[in-house]
Amino acid sequence: MPLIIGVTGGIGCGKSTVTQTFSALGVETLDADDLTRAVSAPSGSAYADIVALFGQSVVQTDGTLNRAFIRRQIFADPLLRSKLEAVIHPRVGEETTRRIAQWRGPYGLWVVPLLLEKPGLRERADRILVIDCQEAQQIARVASSRGLHEDEIRAIMATQCPRDRRLTLADDILDNSGPPENLAPQVTRLDRFYRALANTRTN
Repeated sequence: MPLIIGVTGGIGCGKSTVTQTFSALGVETLDADDLTRAVSAPSGSAYADIVALFGQSVVQTDGTLNRAFIRRQIFADPLLRSKLEAVIHPRVGEETTRRIAQWRGPYGLWVVPLLLEKPGLRERADRILVIDCQEAQQIARVASSRGLHEDEIRAIMATQCPRDRRLTLADDILDNSGPPENLAPQVTRLDRFYRALANTRTN
């Protein structure tokens, strides 16, 4: 069984960029957000239940879900958010188990934004890698990449584990607050460490 590295970090910390850098080294990765999009797509296993939860008005003309509308609704209504999670999370969990069982490398990255927030998730990972940057950088990056307003971004951040607690719970920390060229050396160091750790565990 490959070593499972649970990757998390606040919104805008650069989890996708870090994952791509690891992938360039041949590391297998699995992103929970990608699985969420897959199960909630028109052909996905959760689609019908999501439409039933929000109503037909959530369906756009092309058949896909209006994710911006859903995001606003669930951040305004915690109960609705819980109902949506009850629909999506079991499907994502099943697909996660299936995909990880197909890994063939010594270790892989399991990217989960709410890894530390949701009960039972972090126990599935062998180590926790936190991608970190300053909160002001998070806001600036998300505003630039997604076009969200600061109040929307802060509402998302409020649902996530506070930065200081995230860092306390981490086994490993990757600092993504600097320029892009600072990323590769950290990824290379961690890649060597994880490969050595996986080799030690199997011997």
